[in-house]
Amino acid sequence: MRVSGIIKFAVAVAGFLVTFYIVSQIFEIKLDRHIGNLFARSAVETSVRATKPPRYKCGTAKACPEKHFTFKMASGAANVVGPKICVNDNILMSGVKNNVGRGINIALVNGKTGDVIDTKCFDLWGGEVAPFIDFLKKIPDGTMVLMATYDDGATKLNDEARKLIAELGSTSINALAFRDNWVFVGGKGIKTKSPFEQHIKNNKDTNKYEGWPEVVEMEGCVPQKQD
Repeated sequence: MRVSGIIKFAVAVAGFLVTFYIVSQIFEIKLDRHIGNLFARSAVETSVRATKPPRYKCGTAKACPEKHFTFKMASGAANVVGPKICVNDNILMSGVKNNVGRGINIALVNGKTGDVIDTKCFDLWGGEVAPFIDFLKKIPDGTMVLMATYDDGATKLNDEARKLIAELGSTSINALAFRDNWVFVGGKGIKTKSPFEQHIKNNKDTNKYEGWPEVVEMEGCVPQKQD
C-alpha cells in the first residue's frame, strides 16, 4: 500500500508540475503578445502624432512671418453658399455669422493693429451703388480692405465705384462682370497694385455651377502697416 501511495503521489506531483509548466508558458506567450501589442500601438500613435500637420491661423497652408496679418477668404458659391473672410484666425464674415449677402461683401481691418473696423455687404444686383460708393470714400487711410463677391457683384457697379476700388490696389475690378467670382485684398492709401486678387469669369462653357463659375479662394500674409 505504501508503494502504491507513493507512486500515486509522485504521479500527482508530476501532473501538477506539467500542468503548471504548460499554463505558465501560455501565460508568458499571451503576456509577451500583449506587451508587444502595447508597444506597437504606442509606436503607431506616436508616429501619427508626429506626422500630423500643424494648424496655422485661419487654416492656411503655412504660417505668416512676424509683423504680418494672416488672411484666408473665399467667394460665394453660386447663390447658395455665402463668402467667407478670415483674418488672424478671426472669422469676420460668413454664412454662419449671418452677415453676408448678395453683391460685394467687404471687411475693413486696421492696418496697424489688425482690429476689425467694419463689415458690410452691398447688393449690386437689386440695390443701388450710391451707398457702396459713399462707404468706399469714407475708408480711413491705412485700412486693410477685403472684398468677396456673392451671386452677382457687378451689375450695378459704375465707373466711379470701379475707380475707387482700383485706387485700393485692384487690377481686375474693371473686368468684373455679371456673376463673376472675385476676391481681393487691398489697402486705403496703397501706392502699388495689390498682389492679392483672384477673378474667375462667368462662362457657360466652363462654369462649375449652372449660371455661376466655381468658388475662388485665396490666402496670404499682408504686411502690418508701419509708422
